[in-house]
Formats: sequence, C-alpha cells, structure tokens
Amino acid sequence: MTITVFIGSLLGAMLIGMPIAFALLASGVALMWHLDMFDAQILAQNVIGGADSFPLLAVPFFMLAGEIMNVGGLSRRIVDLALALVGHIKGGLGYVTIMAGCLLSALSGSAVADAAALTALLLPMMVSAGHKKETAGGLIAATGVIGPVIPPSIGLVIFGVAANVSISKLFLAAIVPGLLIGVALWLTWAWLARREHLEPPPRKSRTEILAAFRHALWALMLPVIILVGLRMGVFTPTEAAVVAAAYALFVSMVVYRELSFAQLRGIFVTAAKTSAVVMFLIAAAMVSAWLITVADLPSKVVELLQPFMGNKILLMAAIMVLVMIVGTAMDMTPTILILTPVLMPVIKAAGIDPVYFGVMFIINNSIGLVTPPVGTVLNVVAGVGRMKMDEVTRGVVPFMIAEFAIMFLMVVFPALVTVPAKLFGG
Repeated sequence: MTITVFIGSLLGAMLIGMPIAFALLASGVALMWHLDMFDAQILAQNVIGGADSFPLLAVPFFMLAGEIMNVGGLSRRIVDLALALVGHIKGGLGYVTIMAGCLLSALSGSAVADAAALTALLLPMMVSAGHKKETAGGLIAATGVIGPVIPPSIGLVIFGVAANVSISKLFLAAIVPGLLIGVALWLTWAWLARREHLEPPPRKSRTEILAAFRHALWALMLPVIILVGLRMGVFTPTEAAVVAAAYALFVSMVVYRELSFAQLRGIFVTAAKTSAVVMFLIAAAMVSAWLITVADLPSKVVELLQPFMGNKILLMAAIMVLVMIVGTAMDMTPTILILTPVLMPVIKAAGIDPVYFGVMFIINNSIGLVTPPVGTVLNVVAGVGRMKMDEVTRGVVPFMIAEFAIMFLMVVFPALVTVPAKLFGG
C-alpha cells in the first residue's frame, strides 16, 4: 500500500501537469499523511537540507563552465580539431560528431549543452554535405548521451550525493564506458555511411592539423587538469568544478578573447537559472528520499526482486530494464533522485559494487534522454536544428539500439567497467 501511495501520488501529480519538483513534494506530503506523521517543519527541514551540500556545489560550477565554453570558443575549436583529424574519411562528418562529442563530454558534463553545441555547429555542415537531416540529427542526439557519462558529469555528481558514493571514483570508473559508447556509435555510423555515395572533403595537410591542434590545445588541457587533479588528490570534484569554470573563463577572455565582459551577465544568468531548476529538484527529492527510508520501501523492493538476488547479472539486467522504462517518461535528474534511495539498498544486499552500479545507472539514464516520448535531448536537437520531433526520433533509433546493446554488454561483462575503474582509481 505504501508503494502504491507514493507512486500513485507522484504519477497523479505529473499527469495533471504539475512540475516534477512540486510533484515530488506532493508525493512526499501524501506519504506523510499515509504514515500519519505530517509535519510541515520536517518538510521544510528536508527541503533545506537537501540543497545544503558541499558536493552539490559542483553542479552550478560545471554548468557555468559549459556555458562559458560554448560562448567562449572552446567548443568550436574542439569541433575544428575533429574536422582536421577525420573529416576526410567517407562519412567523415559523422565521425567528427562522435569525436567532438567525446571531447566536449570531458569539458561540460551536460548532454543538453553538448547536443546544442554540436547541432548548431555540425548539423548544417552535415546536411550541406548531403547527409540525411534526420540521420544527422539522430547521430548528434545520440552523441549528446555521452555528455553525462564521461567525466566531469553532473549526473554522476547527483548520484554520488544521493547514494553516498565517492564522486571521484565514479568519475574515474566512467571514462572507459563512455568511450565504449562512442565506439558503438562509430561502428553504427560506419554501417549507415556505407550506403551513402558522398564525396568526402580533401584530407587536411599536416600543417593544418597541427594548427587546429594548437588552437584547441587550451581547451584540451581542461579535462587533463581535472582528471589528473582528481587522480592525484589535488582537489575534490567540487573544487574541480570551480577550477573548470575559472579555467574556461580565463581561456575564453584572455587567450581566445572571444568572450567580453558584456556577455558575462547573460552567461551567469543562464547558468544560474539552469542550476536553480536542478537544485530545487534535488531539494524536493530529499523529502521523498527521507520518507522512503522511514517507510522502509527499499526492503519491500528487495522482496519484489528476491527471485533475482541470487544472480547479480540477472538482477542488474532486471534493474536496467526498469530504469529504461522509467527513462521513457521521466528526465534524468528526477529519475536519479527517485530511484537511487530505493535501489541502493538492493544493490548493497546483492553485493554489487556501488561504483559499478552508479556508472551503469547513469549510462541508462543518459540513454533515456533520447528515448521518446520525453527525450530531452531530442527536443534540444529538434529545436536548435529546426527539425520535427518525429524526424529526430526516426534518426536516433539505430544509434539508441547500439547504446542499449553496449550497456547490456557491460551488464553481462562487468569487468568492462570494474577493471578500468581499478586501473584508473589505483
């Protein structure tokens, strides 16, 4: 009955058009009434306490860094470098998209920011080169999925806080899985590009490649600084976010000189608005998380999943299917905040590595950003690229299938995640 009250009130509030943050609060109040323990003071304390977290400061700073990179020219130089390296291959612009997406993921940590930048920069070029617009848009949307996986990742930060798992370990463990998703997209695009008969542009000279690398060097140094700093223990993930924002600001204003003081206000306002939405979601979800613990919902979920508890692979597969279903109807952040407190006790009871689960959970939620009908990244690509939603949806299907395939491959072979995690994490 408790599970029914929680899920029923949450879905009911969402069905009548209530924003997810308020729907989370409404489900929390409904659960408090059901448990006969309604107290407005407890409600307020949990909301305030939910946002009062030092690790969560990484979220606004990484968002600010992403905004600065897009406006300050760092993103464009990354794309120019990818063009110089692989633009001459048959279907080269698709490979440029994937390579640029992986590099941008190591800068911003946001699927929406990466997808918007790639759509604005590369979609017109791909269409002009003769590629189908829906296929090009689908590839860009699917590439945006890598953003929340390869560190720094806002999704991993939120999961780390919600699950009380080391964010640094999550960052280091997610590097290889993120690159494997890129490989899956690369192979899928190669299969699709074989059917096209387009003349690729001429190969860039060594001088042009070196020039593109030199122009992008300052941008490329950012992920190196972050990952080396985390690995060596120089700074925490929160401090890494501050370093990323400060570094991006310095490079954009002093080195590339594409960002003026007049543009700063707009960048800070945009980053603040986006951060406010995410932080309010987190604060509202903490009420539900606390009540989920009080109502002992995790033990009820453990009972439901008891048939799978003896086999870690089957249990992970069952959980991944559940998250896939939820991801079709809910955005990434609320899914993390709602499901993490429910699933983590199950994971611990089954003896599954929380870091491995966290990476797989975020990968699944990231792919959910391109699964209709919600598909936040699909909407971004459609909006920026001036496409119909159904066009982007058709174009993303083969790439989405490839991403789910690589995810379940990592479910069957956990060593694909755990071995590199131990290697990078020491």
